[in-house]
Amino acid sequence: MIALMLRRISSPRRFGGSLTVAPDKSISHRAAILNAIAAGPARVERFLPAADCLATLACLRCLGVEWCLTERRDGGSDLTIEGKGIGGLRESEDVLYAANSGTTLRLLAGLLAGRPFLSILTGDESLRSRPMARVVEPLRQMGAHVWAREGDTLAPLAIRGGRLRGIRYHSPVASAQVKSAVLLAGLQAEGETLFAEPAQSRDHTERLLGAMGADLKQEGGMLRLRPLERELTPLSLSVPSDFSAAAFWLVAAVLHRNAEVTLGGVGVNPTRTGLLDVLREMGADLTLSDERMEGGEPVADLRARSSKLRGVTVGGETVVRLIDEVPVLAVAAALAEGRTVLRDLGELRVKESDRVGLTVQELRRMGASIEAEGDALVIEGRESLKGAACDSHGDHRLAMALAVAGLVAEGETVVENAEATEVSYPGFWRDLEALSQSS
Repeated sequence: MIALMLRRISSPRRFGGSLTVAPDKSISHRAAILNAIAAGPARVERFLPAADCLATLACLRCLGVEWCLTERRDGGSDLTIEGKGIGGLRESEDVLYAANSGTTLRLLAGLLAGRPFLSILTGDESLRSRPMARVVEPLRQMGAHVWAREGDTLAPLAIRGGRLRGIRYHSPVASAQVKSAVLLAGLQAEGETLFAEPAQSRDHTERLLGAMGADLKQEGGMLRLRPLERELTPLSLSVPSDFSAAAFWLVAAVLHRNAEVTLGGVGVNPTRTGLLDVLREMGADLTLSDERMEGGEPVADLRARSSKLRGVTVGGETVVRLIDEVPVLAVAAALAEGRTVLRDLGELRVKESDRVGLTVQELRRMGASIEAEGDALVIEGRESLKGAACDSHGDHRLAMALAVAGLVAEGETVVENAEATEVSYPGFWRDLEALSQSS
């Protein structure tokens, strides 16, 4: 149990420096799960040892997968994992506990739908309130026996897997977790699995599967997967820095009156970088350099400087590419000139919290002019924000967005339940302090 804590933040005279932010959470999850079902050992350098990813590792151990985390000199962790092959997983003797991680629960649901034993997956109170019908429905269509609470819509999930068949599935939501669950089940199905979604969600699962030997192709907006004919090949890789973690420092830098921040080795997968496009449209001084490929993912060094922002309207496919960055984008919009409208935010109503409602509630405490209109945020930019007592409500991305607001607000800001950052960015408060002490 992490002790509840609060953090006090004030605007520094200067904000800046060079930083390597936390490793990518999405890639860490997937590198662990896919290497667990590959045939042999792999080493995942710069694995993110945050609460969500540790929940994935704990579940894999319950399924018979051996792994070891070792500390790096730079303060990160490397994961060594011994792949069992997809048929080598064993029935867990206990419930698989995903804690607060929707990625853990939904991806493992897809994987275990193809295994011929009983699995029960659950999580904390927040995770047990998030929608699960979106994975239950396609897995049932593939032939898995899946049951869930509240009319098969909420965790816990009970799965008796095996004997799957490939399907053609058009997901009603653009969700990398749903897509990954269906693909993991499809690896074990008889016949082809075809998957389409209304807009392209992050594609880390597809990139890793392709690198590990899966027969997976993108054809006209449809993913086409053939079942495995041989075991996946283990893939050792170095995890790039998480764009979603970098986003907080990018926004802080463009908003602060005297700032320049350089972030090294950040993943710039185009399915993740909608915030870059929007901030540039708003007038942000952002540059990419040394663009390269590492572990099958595009990576670059990012630099952000103090900027004057203007309001924009954002929706549709762009929102899918910045869904995790909406709270901190709302902070940027609160200090931009003119009106900003962020549309199509329905997915944020069912994250770790109702991020739409709570972003409105907490930024209003700081004087922001922000309203929720259905699944949209309407924000009228102001000259300044005022420091205030705020609460993360246990949501890691809201905690970090409020910290960014505090870095550019007048007076002191207090963030309660600040420990929520451990879910995705264990070193967040350390990095904030380092950038705030720039001379």
